[in-house]
Amino acid sequence: MAVITLTTDFGTRDTYVAEMKGVILSITRDVHVVDITHEVTPHDVLEGALALEAAARRFPVATIHVAVVDPGVGTARRGLAVVSRDQMFIGPDNGLFTPFLSGQGWRAFELRAAEFRETEVSHTFHGRDIFAPAAAHLARGVEPERLGPPVTDPVRLRWPEVRVSEDQVGGAVVHVDRFGNLVTSIHADAIASLGSGVTVRVAGRSLPLVRTYGDLGGRDLGALVGSSNRLEIAVNTGSAARALRAGPGTAVVVSRTSSSAERRARRQR
Repeated sequence: MAVITLTTDFGTRDTYVAEMKGVILSITRDVHVVDITHEVTPHDVLEGALALEAAARRFPVATIHVAVVDPGVGTARRGLAVVSRDQMFIGPDNGLFTPFLSGQGWRAFELRAAEFRETEVSHTFHGRDIFAPAAAHLARGVEPERLGPPVTDPVRLRWPEVRVSEDQVGGAVVHVDRFGNLVTSIHADAIASLGSGVTVRVAGRSLPLVRTYGDLGGRDLGALVGSSNRLEIAVNTGSAARALRAGPGTAVVVSRTSSSAERRARRQR
């Protein structure tokens, strides 16, 4: 059975997600539809891309991911089908699929073929009328090449940068999860390059690096590598975002801790 996932900023109060599912099921019943999230901050394309990056790797080969965070709906922006990492991604060409466009192992196609969309297309709801039908037809076995012409220049977001030097790694908060944890652009391998002793500095505070949330005392602040393999700033049973008054864009620096003798030796080199 084919798997289609949905990632949107639609929320669940309105009928938008249900309408997309209805279109998919009207084209094929032989499909399992999974909601990744519908709580992306409205119009926040980067947040949607980060959600896809975190979740897509957990799904099986040939999963079809429909993502709709689309402030440009109805404009000249293209609709895309991207084939990457043995999965497929359907949505607007606005940078949502940036994490899956690295290297040479991807292909993209513009969604132009009229037979794979709804008969009437709303100018304000391409998720229902273009993206959901395209995904359902892919689930039925339609080859992505049939959806439209190749695209060689899909839009890419300016991805959160990480600055690595001998003694420190610099990055920024890229997401605040529902617990108030500050998820950063810094991956575990960058931290590992500094050795075992590090200190994390954010919003004017120096924090220890711990292994689990439970290693922090009650309401204590600390840093750890979370399930997405990114550095997170957390408070045990509390909100780091609230405690630090921090959010996306807040600078984060991880520094190697060393003895005064080690520092003197490096200065003498």
